[in-house]
Order: sequence, then structure tokens, then C-alpha cells
Amino acid sequence: MNKFKKIGLTALAASLVSVSANAGELTASGAASITAEGYSGAIGKSGATAWSMGNSVNFAGSTELDNGLTVSMAFELDQGTANNSSNGFDNHSVTISSDSLGSVKFSGHGGSSTTSALVGSAAGGLWDNFDGQTKGLGVATIPDAIKSSGGGNNTFFYTSPAVVDGMTVTASWNPAASAGVNSMLGLGVNYTGVEGLSVSYATIDVEGHSTAVEGDNEVLKASYAYGPVTVAYSNYHYNIGAATAATNLEMTSYGISYTVSDELSLTYGTEESDKGSTAVDAEYSGFTVAYTAGGMTLTGKMIEGENVNHANTAGDDVDYWSLGASFAF
Repeated sequence: MNKFKKIGLTALAASLVSVSANAGELTASGAASITAEGYSGAIGKSGATAWSMGNSVNFAGSTELDNGLTVSMAFELDQGTANNSSNGFDNHSVTISSDSLGSVKFSGHGGSSTTSALVGSAAGGLWDNFDGQTKGLGVATIPDAIKSSGGGNNTFFYTSPAVVDGMTVTASWNPAASAGVNSMLGLGVNYTGVEGLSVSYATIDVEGHSTAVEGDNEVLKASYAYGPVTVAYSNYHYNIGAATAATNLEMTSYGISYTVSDELSLTYGTEESDKGSTAVDAEYSGFTVAYTAGGMTLTGKMIEGENVNHANTAGDDVDYWSLGASFAF
């Protein structure tokens, strides 16, 4: 009897090895960064230089099924993620795809909606260097608001194959997890059918239990590259509740980039944030220089922020600078 058990276990072990060898592959990549930054103006950290570090490790694996579908998974370990578990387990997802059907991505954490997938202004997110209570500014801007609408945990994102030359369609669904939580459905279209041109539009319908939390978000982005020059435009519109509420926001951005060489690039951009409940627009403008050598990128920024709290009182005009080094592994 023991001999039969031994033969059976040996056969099972051999089959498991065979399945593992054909199951696909798992890859890992990582990144680390060191940044020094500072501000001038009447804020808490005026004149001080702050140092910070970022790091994360990304794992990805995929396998092809007998029916032609490809199944892939991805997850991230990120020590700097404060709103996740103590071990830093961050964004994670499973994607099922095929050339003819497109792809469906289910995100357990860190999912995108059709609009939040396009967050990232034409100027490169200059506003993002001025938000947060830790810098004494507490700015509420539209990209933050759009990122909180749709996507997130346990959400779906669909990307179609090309419906015509250079055009794809996207859709997202954020199902209601419990009573009082809104379901959201988003749709988008992307076009790259002309050399150098990229245009994307997306909208998401925010459902609620009262007019104060219902509305929609819209994003329009376009860029055109000609030789070493790229010109970009973006517009975000976050419309929730009454038109005069603080949650009614719009941001318009322009950017122009010049690729000096394969290693060096320069970018100048502007952003203007219109908050529905205030009469003063927040404005940002600045330069970014990036130098890449192998897996290392050195970055420098000089940004001017005016009326950063949608006000023109003392301390609302702030200059920002940063120097950073990032490494990919």
C-alpha cells in the first residue's frame, strides 16, 4: 500500500512541476527616489529645506489560457503608503484580456475610473507641490477631487481593442459597496490615429442619494508632438452638487516640452484652478528640467504659485523649488 502511495505522490509532484513550468512568469521591478524641496513666502516651512525618500517594489505575472485569454496580476509594495496595511501592501489587480475582446481589469485596491485614469495635467501637476496641510496651504484642487470619484477598491475598468484605426473606448464601474455609498459609471474615448497626436475624453456619472452629492466629472486632454517639441492641453471639470458649492471645480492647463537630447528635456507649464465658491482663481506656472542616464533620472523644478488657497491674502503667493534623483531597478 505504501508503494502505491509513493507512486501516486511522485506522479502528483511531477504534474505540479509541469503545470508550474507552463503557468507563465513573475517579474519584479523597483524604484527609489531622494528629493530636497523648499518654499518661500509666508508659510510654515518658509526658508526650510525638507528631505524625503520614496521607494516601491512592483510584482507582475501573466499566463495564457488554452482559449487564448491572457490573465495577469500586479501588486505593489510601497512603504510610503499611509492608508494601507502596515506591511505596505498597496495597489493590486487582476486583468483578463485578448486581442479581439480588449481587457477587463479588476482592482482590489488602487483602481482607476475613466476620468481618474487621465489625471495628470498638461503642465505635469504643478499644483501637487502646494497641497497638503503639512505645507501650511491646505489646497483643494480638481485632480484630487477627480481621483476620489470612481476607481479605488474593488472596481472594474474595461479597455476595448481598436474600434477604428487609432481609437479605443474605455469604461469603468465603481459598484456601491454598502448603503449610502454611490455607484459610478464612466465612459471614455482615446484617439491616436494621427502621427504625433493624442486626444482623450472621459466622463463619469456620480450617483447619490441627494443633489448635494450627485453630478459628473469630465476630462479632456490633447497633445501633439512634432520633432523635439510637444504641446499639451488639459481641462478637468468636477461638478458635484450646487454650482456655487466648493465641490464645483475646474482646472485648465497648458504645457510645452522640448527634448534637447535623448537624455535631457525641458518643460514649461501653467495651471489655473477655478473654485466655484470663490472669486479668486489659483494659478501655477513653472519649469521642470529632467536628465536621464540609464536607470537614473535627475529632476529640478522651479514653480510659482499665486492665490494658492483661492485667496489673495498674505501667504497665498508661494514659490517652490525641488531637486530630486530617482532610480529604476
